[in-house]
Amino acid sequence: MKFLIASDIHGSALYCRKLLEAFALENADRLILLGDILYHGPRNDLPEEYAPKEVIRMLNGLKGRVFSVRGNCEAEVDQMVLDFPISAESILIPICGKLVFAAHGHQYNGGDMPPLSAGDVFLCGHTHVPSCVERDGIFVLNAGSVSLPKEGAPHSYMTLENGVFSWKTMDGEVFDVFRI
Repeated sequence: MKFLIASDIHGSALYCRKLLEAFALENADRLILLGDILYHGPRNDLPEEYAPKEVIRMLNGLKGRVFSVRGNCEAEVDQMVLDFPISAESILIPICGKLVFAAHGHQYNGGDMPPLSAGDVFLCGHTHVPSCVERDGIFVLNAGSVSLPKEGAPHSYMTLENGVFSWKTMDGEVFDVFRI
């Protein structure tokens, strides 16, 4: 099974469209969204083509293939307009004998880790900066941001297939890889 993993769309119809194009080109089975789907948040500028209603329409078209966690910019009303669950704080994915704990990253983060064992993976977004670091034997993988990357990072997403995480630009160019 192939997963496409993305975070921090922040209501950008332009980058949501690019994400769905990447989803099709990657021939992914499922889309995992790591939060901050519709609202841009008070600390961010408006992303290009800010159109949450269009993002709703695009993502609802994939409702049976989307798994999502709640980000710090999600509100109750967001769940009322999205046809897939977004209010879970985390999701767990067993991969290759390891556990992948996916959350947005605003509650659990590199300084406050989820309850995992050495060799497991904590998958997050929130900072808008793609990264791969190890903390006490747990691998912390950040998907970056689809629409509002920071610190010079590219607009990015990840794929997960056969225990291999790949960070990619929105054009599909691989810029980092991690194997479980």
